[in-house]
Amino acid sequence: MAVSTSLLILFVIVYFACTFYVARLGYKKNSQTDGYMLAGRRVHPAIMALSYGAAFISTSAIIGFGGVAASLGMGLMWLVFMNIFFGIFIAFVVFGPGTRRMGLNLGAITYPEFIGKRFQSRFIQAFSGLLVAVFMPLYAASVIIGAGRFLESTLGINYNFALLIFTVIIAFYVIKGGLLSVMYVDAMQATLMLIGMTLLLIYTYSKLGGVVEAHQALTNMANLVPQALVDQGHRGWTAMPAFNSPIWWTMISTIIMGVGIGVLAQPQLAVRFMTVKDDRSLRRAVAVGGPFLLMMAGVAYVVGALSNVYFYRTTGMISLQVVPDGNTDLIMPAFLNHAMPEMFVALFMLSLLSAAMSTAAAQFHTMGTAIGYDFYQQGLMKGQSTATTVRVTQFGIAFTILVSVILAYLLPVSIIARATAMFMGLCTAAFLPLYIGALFWKRTTKAGATASLVAGSISSLFWLVFIHAKEAVPLGICQAIFGKATLLAGTWSLVDPILVATPLSFLALIVVSLMTPQFSPEFLKKTYRRRFEDEEEDASENASHKATDSAGV
Repeated sequence: MAVSTSLLILFVIVYFACTFYVARLGYKKNSQTDGYMLAGRRVHPAIMALSYGAAFISTSAIIGFGGVAASLGMGLMWLVFMNIFFGIFIAFVVFGPGTRRMGLNLGAITYPEFIGKRFQSRFIQAFSGLLVAVFMPLYAASVIIGAGRFLESTLGINYNFALLIFTVIIAFYVIKGGLLSVMYVDAMQATLMLIGMTLLLIYTYSKLGGVVEAHQALTNMANLVPQALVDQGHRGWTAMPAFNSPIWWTMISTIIMGVGIGVLAQPQLAVRFMTVKDDRSLRRAVAVGGPFLLMMAGVAYVVGALSNVYFYRTTGMISLQVVPDGNTDLIMPAFLNHAMPEMFVALFMLSLLSAAMSTAAAQFHTMGTAIGYDFYQQGLMKGQSTATTVRVTQFGIAFTILVSVILAYLLPVSIIARATAMFMGLCTAAFLPLYIGALFWKRTTKAGATASLVAGSISSLFWLVFIHAKEAVPLGICQAIFGKATLLAGTWSLVDPILVATPLSFLALIVVSLMTPQFSPEFLKKTYRRRFEDEEEDASENASHKATDSAGV
């Protein structure tokens, strides 16, 4: 379907005018380094929740995982549950308050600084910043690939040109405006995404005859699964894969576990807990973040799977057979352009641009601060110089944008979902154990946290390069060194690194912490203390509940 050029130009002009206006509002409220990197610590809970959700749900979810759902089926709905339970409820209610208070007590303004100051280690901060700066471009590249593929298929423009235009626009407001600009734009873009996904769900069911008929038709298509997928455990688009099969391991360990739990250890998301003023703001944000993630991820996976019904009815082929080379990254763009009305395609293009821009902006800001603040100022300069921190951070953002774009040109097809899962799995192994130790186990020591960080990072990367077939085989490093595709065969080559590296990281944290001296009681008291405003807030909230109960009686 060709989208009207005049209609498209009008939509894009209005969209970018709104984007730059909202970004400017955030820029004007920045206050030096703290405002640029942490948004002033007084962001409204709805803004925080929408920014968090928009930064989390991107084209990698809508385009990448939507395409995976078209290939593997509705089993990905378990990922939606994991996203909401861990990514919103556990994150906001359990992890968020401790992160906010401790970050304020320690004066931390980035995630690497948060864990570095908690464990009084410049090495932890610098190493964490370097880990983010080196490996997050892989995740960022997957996001901008999704945007580029949709622009390519929708507008018929060159893929490389689409990538360039997209990244230049993001670079402008991220480099200039800082985190508050990013969060303001995120909230605006999240609203567009919500509208777009709601309409997509309605249009899809109307095209396929209703909810019940659409899902029954998909169930009845189980006999159309290609034999190659059947041999790997595929049992139909509305059934889980066969237990212990290759597809089962991919779905459970890499996708559902890797992305579902990995969200807790994402630096660009955790830092948002430190942008609100109190714990009540975090609890209030759950009511916004939960429904938002349900609509974003849930609709993408449902529509992705149901695209098989549409394509089979209209072309006699399933989704994988419609796109070139079975590229799952092209399934959702193909479905949108074939099945949806012209006006909707133009509107949804803006929704997808919003999804990609919000996540990429969060990633670029996080990578830039990791380079400029955590690695440069706190690592190389030993915290002694702050005059050039923002300038180096801006340079870091520009550099990581360039690296991400280069990767977007080089990465293979069907890479969006896998690249996302790889980065989230690495973050889980490297950061989650010491993050939990920082918040909930005062006995965690500097040596224990360091051992956990290093062990999780190295073991995760080792498993990716030498054991896990999905990465080890295409990389070819194991083949070049040892003369075989993977060091371990059979089921081991199907197990995602998260299931091996994360337990090793936890083990290193516990064992080394128990063997080394803990922090002084004075430091721990300062780190974990509740401030007056928190106590006042809780007292006020308790009084309000008592008054309500009394009125009810």
